[in-house]
Amino acid sequence: MEEMEEELKCPVCGSFYREPIILPCSHNLCQACARNILVQTPESESPQSRRASGSAVSDYDYLDLDKMSLYSEADSGYGSYGGFASAPTTPCQKSPNGVRVFPPAAPPPPATLAPPPPPRNACLTCPQCHRSLVLDERGLRGFPRNRLLEGVIDRYQQGRAAALRCQLCEKAPKEAAVMCEQCDVFYCDPCRLRCHPPRGPLAKHRLVPPAQGRVSRRLSPRKISTCTDHELENHSMYCVQCKSPVCYQCLEEGKHSSHEVKALGAMWKLHKSQLSQALNGLSDRAKEAKEFLVQLRNMVQQIQENSVEFEACLVAQCDALIDALNRRKAQLLSRVNKEHEHKLKVVRDQISHCTVKLRQTTGLMEYCLEVIKENDPSGFLQISDALIRRVHLTEDQWGKGTLTPRMTTDFDLNLDNAPLLQSIHQLDFVQMKVPAPPILQLEECCTHNNSATLSWKQPPLSTVQVEGYILELDDGNGGQFREVYVGKETMCTVDGLHFNSTYSARVKAFNKSGVSPYSKTLVLQTSEDTQSEEQTLPFPVPLERSQLRRMSPFSSTLNLQPSFAGRSYFELRSSAHQLSLHSSLQSLNSAGCNFDTQGTPYSQLVDIKKMVAVAWFSFDPSSAHADIIFSNDNLTVTCNSYDDRVVLGKTGFSKGLHYWELSIDRYDNHPDPAFGVARIDVLKDAMLGKDDKAWAMYVDNNRSWFMHNNSHTNRTEGGITKGATVGVLLDLTRRTLTFSINEDQQGPVAFENLEGLFFPAVSLNRNVQVTLHTGLPVPEFYASRSAMP
Repeated sequence: MEEMEEELKCPVCGSFYREPIILPCSHNLCQACARNILVQTPESESPQSRRASGSAVSDYDYLDLDKMSLYSEADSGYGSYGGFASAPTTPCQKSPNGVRVFPPAAPPPPATLAPPPPPRNACLTCPQCHRSLVLDERGLRGFPRNRLLEGVIDRYQQGRAAALRCQLCEKAPKEAAVMCEQCDVFYCDPCRLRCHPPRGPLAKHRLVPPAQGRVSRRLSPRKISTCTDHELENHSMYCVQCKSPVCYQCLEEGKHSSHEVKALGAMWKLHKSQLSQALNGLSDRAKEAKEFLVQLRNMVQQIQENSVEFEACLVAQCDALIDALNRRKAQLLSRVNKEHEHKLKVVRDQISHCTVKLRQTTGLMEYCLEVIKENDPSGFLQISDALIRRVHLTEDQWGKGTLTPRMTTDFDLNLDNAPLLQSIHQLDFVQMKVPAPPILQLEECCTHNNSATLSWKQPPLSTVQVEGYILELDDGNGGQFREVYVGKETMCTVDGLHFNSTYSARVKAFNKSGVSPYSKTLVLQTSEDTQSEEQTLPFPVPLERSQLRRMSPFSSTLNLQPSFAGRSYFELRSSAHQLSLHSSLQSLNSAGCNFDTQGTPYSQLVDIKKMVAVAWFSFDPSSAHADIIFSNDNLTVTCNSYDDRVVLGKTGFSKGLHYWELSIDRYDNHPDPAFGVARIDVLKDAMLGKDDKAWAMYVDNNRSWFMHNNSHTNRTEGGITKGATVGVLLDLTRRTLTFSINEDQQGPVAFENLEGLFFPAVSLNRNVQVTLHTGLPVPEFYASRSAMP
């Protein structure tokens, strides 16, 4: 009940309504408050007089429109509020509820001082919707009394446990002391003495205690509302056009005589039923709102708990980083200590060595001086040569860096902390949640003949980033699901379905953190287009459809599988009943398959049995020598140096049968390009095959040789010119490497017993330019040999 209290308070005074009247805009006002906010305009300034005098339209023109609306038979009786012309001279006030109200005009001067004022027109503005209207000669009596609201207020006040309050206190109503049965008002002692003195006509009123007055008010019969135009007549009918109760006299001689009327009791029951039905819907919304508030409050609690948990996890992660930094600090300090000990050891060893050497030198010098003092020439000459050699030898020993420190005092260590500081500055949160399951949009999903269009979206409140979607379809017989589309679009058309079959479709989203759960499974029914009127589709076909990606789940698809870290290879899969493949070779790259083939010409029709394992790749700029020049999406290479430089392909092979070709676009001055395979760490600044990391065939315009580890074998007649095609066939099943020029095999098998990981490789200089062609079938000369037992 407390929530209803705001509905029972006047927007002007902020207290419970006292004698409320109903305005034409359906809002209510206390009669006293309505009297207080009336604005009066001199008749000479009224819209009628202005219009009669031919003056221009002014700010008061809308008052005339409101008056016309008030007297209209069909209008609601109110217009749009636009302000008053007298507003600048009439200060605006605010009610306790913050609603703008206008004070009454100043009282007229006494009659003895001036002649009576001219007639005035009264205007009232609703403080809630700001609609304005002009009162007629009846004034506020022209508005009906809302006795139903009075009854609701009485019941509300009776149901409150608090003591009855005075109804005339302006601020902080005091507890009522008495109630006047005739005035039907509760008074406190100060308001009773000021507003209801016990003299004159008021002396005959009966004052009772508030509790007794409450009982008497409850037991007293409610006053029956009377007609505003005919105050002595009760309402007996309901005007449908004006939507208001009327009396019989209004129907005979008033403005409602030509209107449609109905019985008051019947309309009362009808409107009660309509209000009850409207309340049922509003009650459901209120129930949902309460449940939503409970959900929001639970979310507040959950957010607080998750915040505490996340903060603890963050602190733990930062502490782990600090511990790792401390451990690394200890390791670095250990290295510094080792360097310190090493320097000290070297210096101390040199000190010890120099000390011994100096002692020996000093002893030799003293001995030689004593020998010089001897006077025996023969004895001196016997040892002088040896002493001279010893002195020179000792002097030479001191001159060979012996007097240079073997160790510097500086520590040749420089801590490179820039990458770590940069990583710390870049330390940030990353999304760790998988997406929510997508929602299939049934209104946009449809089937037509042997194709189906499916559309989906993410949940409205999902904030997790999505990188793509995976659409799956079963085989039409309730069998295993298979992927038919992977991409970022949220709509896809699947072709090649069977007629009159039932398919199940589902979709899931993915990002770097993982894959979402599946959406709800959608059942699709295909039908054959027989132009029959009885044909029905499970979903409506959209009239306008944006350009869609079209997929066929039963044609051959390319599946990207990992080969090793950082690289990949393609494996072709096909169903049994599909034996050929139209593929747009230019639409495929190392990132995956582009199935949007609109506008892209197909390649030649290829027998799928021959394409057991093929690969599309290009040259790799990241591993190539700096002198290599790339073009044509890294499929064409040349060089800006006269020396041989090596470039590798992006894809590495460790199993399977692979074939690619290189066309010679330019061949000047008889260079010797080499073609073959190599390890990832092959020399990039030497001809292919000069080290043990490459297996190659190098050619000139007349001959070709096989070369590995700078060893030449199997010289073959036949070279290359501009426009020639060199084929490289790597069979890791048989562990062999074979070459061809213009589809002619060059000698026998070039290399055997190949094991490990190999990359396509080419070495060339500035006189050669070649273009790579991949994804090719096995050549005829090798296919026929493979078919032999």
